[in-house]
Amino acid sequence: MLDIDLEFATASAPATVSNVAVGFDILGFSLTGMSDEVTVRRVEEPGVRIVKIEGGQNLPEDPEENTATAGLVAMARARKLSFGLEVTIAKGVPQQSGLGGSAASAVAAVVAASAVMDTPLSLPERFHYALLGEALAAGSPHGDNIAPAMLGGLILVRSMDPFDVMRIPVPHSMGAVVIHPDLSVDVRRARNLLSGEIDLGDFVAQSANLAGFIGGCFRDDRALIGRSLQDLVIEPQRSHLIPGFAAVKAAALGAGALGCSISGAGPAVFAIHDLDVDPEVIKEAMIKAFADADVEATGLISPINGMGGHVIERGPRVKKKSTKASPESA
Repeated sequence: MLDIDLEFATASAPATVSNVAVGFDILGFSLTGMSDEVTVRRVEEPGVRIVKIEGGQNLPEDPEENTATAGLVAMARARKLSFGLEVTIAKGVPQQSGLGGSAASAVAAVVAASAVMDTPLSLPERFHYALLGEALAAGSPHGDNIAPAMLGGLILVRSMDPFDVMRIPVPHSMGAVVIHPDLSVDVRRARNLLSGEIDLGDFVAQSANLAGFIGGCFRDDRALIGRSLQDLVIEPQRSHLIPGFAAVKAAALGAGALGCSISGAGPAVFAIHDLDVDPEVIKEAMIKAFADADVEATGLISPINGMGGHVIERGPRVKKKSTKASPESA
């Protein structure tokens, strides 16, 4: 019998909404219908190499500078791999959109690479190496895109080191509308805009909103969720980066959304809704509000508890048999 190993694996990881209004750098949820795919092939020559990038613009081909492969380079060094990894990246999440494009690439690459290892990566290891790619893009590591891209659903990141995350239950009747305007926001610039000081009253109110949102999810209390989705700290500092944001938010709420805010650093805007409201109505209202501000936009309707990163294709490698004669045949 021939020994069969895994030669290549292709993994998909979803776009994500991070911050979720009240959980800056600690809350995020995965989306359905938008993802990155990364194929990792195991080869004889050691090292990590990018062989092809599909989609995306001006993405670095140096594996140490690309968000998809920076973690793989660190992993190969840490494990002292005797073989190499060839990587193909297919971008499906728009760059600089606020929808976790760098996290999707980093997670898909780590999940695919883990599948071709002799010893797969543990979950904390996958999280650690994916974070290296996210830090490369954002300038600092934060897991609110990485965790939901990897695990799916709505995730609270209590700590990145040590790894400590919690899945938050999502009421079955809740969904999301995400609008992507034809704009881009550099995440490093968006972070640099933020003040390092917070008014004590705003801190207390924001903490109450975060607790209320999570409590509403556990209790399946949509009214509490709606009352709590108020960002008093980050949104006021970033909303000017998105032309027409105030009108878009008002349009979403007017169409029946429970809450609306900026996805990540923007410019994407998300709205959470109950299923007794038609999400198409919310989507069209938000797109029209952007159009009134002379901004073209597209929309996505998604559940909040979508899948995380997972292998979608794999192929076998046949190990070469030894050519040395055995003592019995000598």
